[in-house]
This record gives sequence, C-alpha cells and structure tokens, in this order.
Amino acid sequence: MATSVFARLPGFRDFPPEDFALRTHICEAWRRVSRRYGFLEYDGPPLEPMELYVQKSGGEIVDQLYSFVDKGNREVSLRPEMTPSLARILGARSRGMSKPIRWFSLPQLFRYERQQRGRLKEHFQWNVDVVGEAGLAADAEILAVAIDGLRELGLTSEDFVARVSDRGLVQMLLGTLGVPEDAVAAALAVADKLGRTPEVSVRERLVADMGFPDDLAERILEVFLAPSLEDLDAQLCSNRQVSERIESFREFLARLDAMGLGEYVEVDLKIVRGLAYYTGVVFELFDRKGELRAICGGGRYDKLLELVGGEPLPATGFGMGDVVLGELLADRGLVPTFRRELDYFVVAVSPEERPEALRIAQTLRESGKSVAYSLREQSVVKQMKAAGREGASVVLILGPDELERGCLVARDMTSGEEREVVLSDLM
Repeated sequence: MATSVFARLPGFRDFPPEDFALRTHICEAWRRVSRRYGFLEYDGPPLEPMELYVQKSGGEIVDQLYSFVDKGNREVSLRPEMTPSLARILGARSRGMSKPIRWFSLPQLFRYERQQRGRLKEHFQWNVDVVGEAGLAADAEILAVAIDGLRELGLTSEDFVARVSDRGLVQMLLGTLGVPEDAVAAALAVADKLGRTPEVSVRERLVADMGFPDDLAERILEVFLAPSLEDLDAQLCSNRQVSERIESFREFLARLDAMGLGEYVEVDLKIVRGLAYYTGVVFELFDRKGELRAICGGGRYDKLLELVGGEPLPATGFGMGDVVLGELLADRGLVPTFRRELDYFVVAVSPEERPEALRIAQTLRESGKSVAYSLREQSVVKQMKAAGREGASVVLILGPDELERGCLVARDMTSGEEREVVLSDLM
C-alpha cells in the first residue's frame, strides 16, 4: 500500500526551529515595545461569528473569509483581523473599566486571498489599540509605538517611513471643493489608488465613474497631491474650519517631533485607508525603497465599538504583520543567525557513570540551566560530536576517576580549555 504524501496548503507556513526563531524574535520585540509603553496583552478566540466581520466591513468580506457552518448550525469564521474581536470584548465590559484602555495582542489571522509577495493566507499580527481617549495624544502615542516596534528590530529612518494623513481633514477638504457628502466615500476609494495607479487613470475614474466635472476632478487631485500642509492652508485660507483642522494635524506632528520621531514621519494625504470606519488620523508604514507592501496600517476609528453593540468610545490603533516585516529584515540583513544553544552537555565515559550523570543533568536543569546528554550508549567521541551539534557551551565529562572523587571535567567548547569542577561550581 502506497504511503500518502501530504503537501503544505498554499499560502500557509511551516515553522521549523530556524523559522520559528525569526517569528519569536519579531514577536518578542513587539512585546517589549508594547510593555514599555504600558500596554497590556490580551487575546480572543480564533473562531468568531461571521456576522461580526460582516457588520464591520460589509458583505464583500465574506469571499475573503475561512468560514463555515459549525455543528451548532452557526455561521462562523476564522478571524481575518483582530479589531472586531477587541470591539466585541470591550463592548461587553468597557463600561466598568478605567479609561483609556491600552491593550495589545499577537494573533494569528487568516484570509482567503490570492497569495503574492508579502501576503499569505495566514500571518501573525501585532495589534495595538488605545480605547477611550479622543485626543491627539493617543494618535501620536499609537504611531510612536509602531515606529518603535520597527526600531527595536534594528530598522532606522533610512529603512522605513510613516506616511500620515487625517481622513477627517480630507473629507472636509472634499466637501469644501463641492464633492457631495454621499460621494465622499467613493471619491476617497478612488483617490486611495494614487501612488499605485497613474494620476491620469485616477482622474479618468473621477470623471467617468463618479460623474465629476473635469475641473472638480483636477481640484481633488490637487488636494491629494499637495506638497505640504502650508500649501493646502494657502489654497483654502478663507475656510476657518479647514485651517483649524490643519492646525490640529500640525499639533499631532509636533508631538512626534517632541518624541524624537519626526524624521520617520511624512505627510501624505493620499493615505486614506480603504476601510470606511476610519474617522481621523490614519497612517501606513512603508520601506523607503518602495519595494514591498505596506508594513503596517492604522488610525483612528471612533465608531467601531458602537457599531458592534458596545458603548460609543473613541479608539485608535494599528496592525502590523510579520510577513512583509520578515522580508524587510531579510533585505536589510537584520535576521539574526540561528544558533542552537545549550549550557551543558553531560558525557558519561561508561555505563557505570550513567546514573550519576543523569542526577547531575537533572540537578542543573532544576537550577535553570539547559542540559542535554546522549540518549543511547555511545563512545566518548560520538558524545562529544553530539555536544557540538547541540551547540553546547561546556561539556561535562564524568569518568570513573571523577565519579570516585565527586567531580567533573568541564571542557569549554570554544577555547578547548579543560578544568576540574564540582557540581556546586556550575549552579
């Protein structure tokens, strides 16, 4: 009978130790930064009611879900993102919690999407959110966390940039230009293609698909492509409301400057984030060379908790995936070299020393040391080779003489130096 050979599903990953080490390296950096900023870690179930995601993103998301009807006849889905779960969790308990709520999570997420560079059907994601604070301080804090998450991994301002915008400001600007309120969302969706689609194509869509006059389409493009906030302010200096919103946005940028992070930040009004629930400051982080997909995206979403049945609370946050980030670290030579590491390898010269060797190994383990030994009877030469493969720093050799005198020979595997030790010396 032929043995079946099972291949890994497309878009999914195995994590042998060397790959798992990179994942751990990234996740531990994310945790360190989160905790430095005072965030608490949480998690939720990997399976949620499908309606939770439809309520947030609309029916079009269904095609991107790993969804099915469970044995309780419920429509459920593997989580494609974490924010709806956060909203559900807080919706049930936020009223009794002190504000702001500062939480982070590192979930594995699943989306049934076309596999391409930087995008798989599963990934691990760093989610960081501040809930219950409407001020610009929360927006700046969130972006600072995202920037520091990359700096913690060795990336600098030469490697990545945070492109920031204010969705509320952009909506206000479009209204000032005469874009009807019910057409703003669609206009944003078209403009969101700028940077990935030629300007002429975007202009054509604004005219042909949206029905805008040529001059209005041109003015819309001028807003999104404005070289600076000062330029925008000059164009619309007669509009007090717009000027006040621009000044507020400047305060957000000034906070980042005060934190020493200004060199990482660029204003780019083309960043509007495709998801309709964003309401204020939004941002995306990109590699400076422009070779990869966005590393991170986020912003303010003040209406989501209310949308899924919770109390109306302001919120801001981001998600950063490990796939694109792993590629960027590899491109910049920042993936740590994988090494097997072991404190001690215990070598028994003969079977007579085996019981004492086991006792010594277990005593060292109980003291917090990492210890291995050969699981079969082998020559000293083979045991020494095994110690090298295991990455042992020191080999502890126990022969009949050492057993009699209650000591060990410790051999440093880097220098080759040997010295006689007793067990208490190693604790």
